[in-house]
Amino acid sequence: MAEPPRPIVELTPPPSSEEPEEGTAPFGPATRRDRIEELVIVLSLTLLSSAVYAVIALLSAPVNPGVIVAVFSNADLARQVVGIAFALVPVWLVFYLIRRNGERLETFGLDTRTLRSDAGWGVLLGLGVSVFGLGIYLAAIALNINRFVVPVPPLGYWWTIPILVLGSIQNGLLEEIVVVGFMIPRLEQVGMRAAFAVLTSAVLRGSYHLYQGWGGFTGNFLMGLLYGTIFLRWRRTWPLVIAHATIDTLAGVAYIVFRGHCFGGLCIPR
Repeated sequence: MAEPPRPIVELTPPPSSEEPEEGTAPFGPATRRDRIEELVIVLSLTLLSSAVYAVIALLSAPVNPGVIVAVFSNADLARQVVGIAFALVPVWLVFYLIRRNGERLETFGLDTRTLRSDAGWGVLLGLGVSVFGLGIYLAAIALNINRFVVPVPPLGYWWTIPILVLGSIQNGLLEEIVVVGFMIPRLEQVGMRAAFAVLTSAVLRGSYHLYQGWGGFTGNFLMGLLYGTIFLRWRRTWPLVIAHATIDTLAGVAYIVFRGHCFGGLCIPR
């Protein structure tokens, strides 16, 4: 006699304890904070800066020359501070994208667990690169393949040095976080070999310094190769930020101290 058919039991696999691979799924639905942050970032990268500069321009001079109005005496300082602030919006965007993608700051060398030692190594790196970079820069000017760039904000103000330091920090944050800490891991994630990712980053760094001349391109291209190699070795971005800020600050202070002096056949303009 045939046995009655057995009931079909659907087996449900047990829930996996493994976490999804980083960056493979959305971090979650956008919150109110996310929407506000997105809006402010987009506006800051487009029209908000124009609005702020327009307000400063309105406050800094009379609209009608025949009407006497109070003039905003700190307009130059305000423009400098606003320029620095808006230049850092892409850095904000990087941190926003990392958070929204559910990624770890460690992937991009942006965690702060070793910030104290990062700062020390960054200063030492900046001092070393400054000496080497100065040689390339002066040689390029002597060979007439580079322009002399004045690396300081307007002189003669009480805020010249503070703005120089703030601008140097801004340059370090913008260039090293975007062009090294964010760009190189992203290129690796889309399948590019690490060496080519570093090369691509270095070419980009050199290219946006071509306004200085071929010396600016060469020096920054070599610096990009060095910084990219350091990043691949230790996966830390903060030392590069500190080094960049150190280099720019030293260059500005050196110009202020030595402007108008001649060294051999090379004269530093005022």
